[in-house]
Amino acid sequence: VERLNDLKVQLAKRGSGHKGQTKTQKENEALKGVILENLRAEVDGMTATEVGNSIAVTCQKASAILRQMVEAGTVRKEKVGKVIRFYAVD
Repeated sequence: VERLNDLKVQLAKRGSGHKGQTKTQKENEALKGVILENLRAEVDGMTATEVGNSIAVTCQKASAILRQMVEAGTVRKEKVGKVIRFYAVD
């Protein structure tokens, strides 16, 4: 019983600490601000490729960040024909 209590305390210590953001997550947060500024400047919205080119990252990384922004409600996406365009939410 004593050993189990010790294990319980160890597990509680592991799960209780707030580790904060990783280096990549911090970089992505900064990129989100730049993306939002770029989207606000474009009346016609931007594709993920255009966003990636504007901030010098791959299309895949831009898509991943845009997906997070859509989920957070700061960006909306709209399918225009076969192309998905992203717009800043005011």
